Amino acid sequence: MTPDSIIARYEIETQFPLDRAAASMTGEQSAGTFVRVEGESAELLSRHGARVVSILETATLSAPSLPGARSRPGGVIRQAEVVIAYPLENIGPSLVNLMTLVAGNLFELGMFSGLRLVGIELPPAFTDAFPGPAFGIAGTRRLTGIDRAPVIGTIIKPSVGLTPGQTAALVDRLLEAGLDFIKDDELIANPPYSPLADRVAAVMEVVNRHADRTGRKAMIAFNITDESDAMLRHHDSVVAAGGTCVMVSLIPVGLGGFERLRRHAAVPIHGHRNGWGMLSRHPALGMDFRAFQKLWRLAGVDHLHVNGIGNKFCESDESVIRSARECQQPINGRFTVMPVFSSGQTVLQVAATYTALDNTDLIHLAGGGILGHPDGAAAGVAAYRQAWDAALAKIDLQTHAATHRPLARAIEAFSE
Repeated sequence: MTPDSIIARYEIETQFPLDRAAASMTGEQSAGTFVRVEGESAELLSRHGARVVSILETATLSAPSLPGARSRPGGVIRQAEVVIAYPLENIGPSLVNLMTLVAGNLFELGMFSGLRLVGIELPPAFTDAFPGPAFGIAGTRRLTGIDRAPVIGTIIKPSVGLTPGQTAALVDRLLEAGLDFIKDDELIANPPYSPLADRVAAVMEVVNRHADRTGRKAMIAFNITDESDAMLRHHDSVVAAGGTCVMVSLIPVGLGGFERLRRHAAVPIHGHRNGWGMLSRHPALGMDFRAFQKLWRLAGVDHLHVNGIGNKFCESDESVIRSARECQQPINGRFTVMPVFSSGQTVLQVAATYTALDNTDLIHLAGGGILGHPDGAAAGVAAYRQAWDAALAKIDLQTHAATHRPLARAIEAFSE
């Protein structure tokens, strides 16, 4: 292992001897194949072969976690943590090829009934080749004019079906109530009933009018997800209208498409991770967010979704907070981004979010938690701010609600 090695950490499960299983991983992902071939010299293997750094057995199982694995008569199913070092020289500083290197065909190897990428450590020789986020936490705070408090926002709901004019009317009500941040839902990008150019024009007329009135421009994350050339055009239309943020669905766009957008972008890029569950939901397959988020931070995302406390999905609160902290942890001294909490968020999750994360460098989005307030969207915004005021002052939520009617009504509505 050299200082320029790429280190990948895996959790594996196999009936085969652990050293043999780990060796199959290094061969598959570097210079080897299922038989020795001409040209596979000791010198070549020394320079380009991946190496097993460590193997730590962690458990035994009575049944395989995944179907399709080869079995050995009487073989014990073992789980282990495996660390592998890959020569940086094999790929150079390329995120697209890094994904192939540390993941690639590994998940299909018949020797394994479980294989999960849980972490990546990258040398400065790799990370120094990337610009990373252009805005991140500091830039987002500068553009929103919010110095220390969390950035509070919502998602346009209904997710689909609103015309550009209807969307603008909703944004008008939300900005009148003092919201910091509004984003498109990931399900609406550039549909025939609401072309992005028309939506941008209608919404930004409202945003600019409120900015002239208040002296502070709300950040709107317009969903520009598309093929690469179209994304660049969409980005330019947002910027020309005075917009300060664009949103991209990361997994559908891919690392290569995203990197092209990052090189072009003049505003923060809000990264939505929809589709993440198919990569992560089974604990014996796919990858951990600790690995996933590093790729996108290096690619240059400025905001990154991490789910939310008490969310509507299957992720635990512990995992959500770990993911958010990872986003804020520098990679070789750089690349910090703003975690975005969302998914079934209401005033009831605010205090737990602040307590668990222990800082306010976050975007907290409530879609139905604001727009579903029984007294309307403006009351929903007021209630959410009141919940955050209580959390920051360490005041009990119910105590604060006794003198703040919007918060009291929200607690009543969302406690059912």
